[in-house]
Amino acid sequence: MNQQQAKIENPKTQTPESPQMNDRDYINDMLSTEKYMTTAYSTALNEASHEGLYKDVQSIFNETQNCQRDLFNLMFEKGWYSFDAATQQTLDQSHQQFSGYSTQFPYNQNNPVS
Repeated sequence: MNQQQAKIENPKTQTPESPQMNDRDYINDMLSTEKYMTTAYSTALNEASHEGLYKDVQSIFNETQNCQRDLFNLMFEKGWYSFDAATQQTLDQSHQQFSGYSTQFPYNQNNPVS
């Protein structure tokens, strides 16, 4: 039986169709930039050897990550992002799959490394 999957979405805010950038284009461009910046800051955090520099970059990273999240939420509120609702079966399968991965870690509650 083929069920139509439910969507999680808001009503779309209309934008003009023209070669010029509209609000959606500008926000999408800012969101892409913030995502790129958080990736770059994450790399800098992984490689920072000076504690003061690490803390400064971490603060900037947190601000950038929050900005990215705010832009994403704005796009979702305006209906420019939507999601397919997952079925309980899909959630159960994913949980089972990823639960199995934890046994591969060097330490977990079920298999502590001595």
